[in-house]
Amino acid sequence: MEITPVLIAAFAVAVFMGLNIGGNNAAAAMGAAYGAKVRTKYQAVILIGVFSLLGAVFSGGEVIKTLGKGILPSGTILMEGAIVAVAAAGITVFLANILRVPISTSQAAVGAVVGIGLFYAPSKINTPLLGYIVSWWVVTPLLAWLLAYIMGKYLYTDILVWLADHHESDISIRKSLNILLTISGCYVAYSAGANNAANAVGPIVGAGGMEPFYGSIFAGLAIGLGALLMGGRVLDTVGKEITELCVIRATFVEFTSAIIVHIASILGVPVSLGEIVAAGVIGIGCANSGMHIVKGEVVKKIAIAWVISPLLAGVVAFVLMNLI
Repeated sequence: MEITPVLIAAFAVAVFMGLNIGGNNAAAAMGAAYGAKVRTKYQAVILIGVFSLLGAVFSGGEVIKTLGKGILPSGTILMEGAIVAVAAAGITVFLANILRVPISTSQAAVGAVVGIGLFYAPSKINTPLLGYIVSWWVVTPLLAWLLAYIMGKYLYTDILVWLADHHESDISIRKSLNILLTISGCYVAYSAGANNAANAVGPIVGAGGMEPFYGSIFAGLAIGLGALLMGGRVLDTVGKEITELCVIRATFVEFTSAIIVHIASILGVPVSLGEIVAAGVIGIGCANSGMHIVKGEVVKKIAIAWVISPLLAGVVAFVLMNLI
């Protein structure tokens, strides 16, 4: 394939998006382990980088197909449109990071693709698939909340008793939990890489800029690099907040979130890891402190972000295409 300025621009925006995704994923993947002092910052970002890359390469293909050729038919988006789609999603996430507003990179990516579709060919937008994706955005946080609530309300004490019966000392229990917390964090990073690789390269793959497999590798490397370069800053921000959860609860939230995201990746559905993890944490909080926590500021931010992410990215993409 001939290397043209347009193709170079496509790779550049994909790297920009991948770096932002990697930095964001750090909090969800290793925030608990770092906050609980199970892993150092250096160990955490290395593990995030490695497992994000593995997830993108081995499980990222289906979501890449959805964003590249599912929402809009193959050939609908030209390379210039693909560049704008990825750039619009990246700009949206970047602005949100500056303003400290938690938003979903997956929702921003979908919104950007829809915005490009509205510019090129509104009639070609696969509205049934879009509705299916949106239903996952609704169901997955609710499922994470429910599972975490059940665990916190009904299973937590039984788990403590089981741990006490099967370990000789508190030190032994702590070691086992630390191992589990590290494994769950690596699994979250793997699932995040699998689901979010498409956010960086999906439209470019759909426009014929690269093959899906090589797109997965490229996105995985960018996401892993983002975790290494920017993940430490995010870990510092969330570390103290995450430690309010005990290791058992944090491990449970991470495992359930990773499983949900991994299943979505296998089915080719782009979902929000951050919102799913946050919903799990809220579910634990409701089990411990009562349902009034649902009215808190954190929940309001998540709800606002759920609406803003796709709409803002879609508007940015549509406006940029008109300007170009």
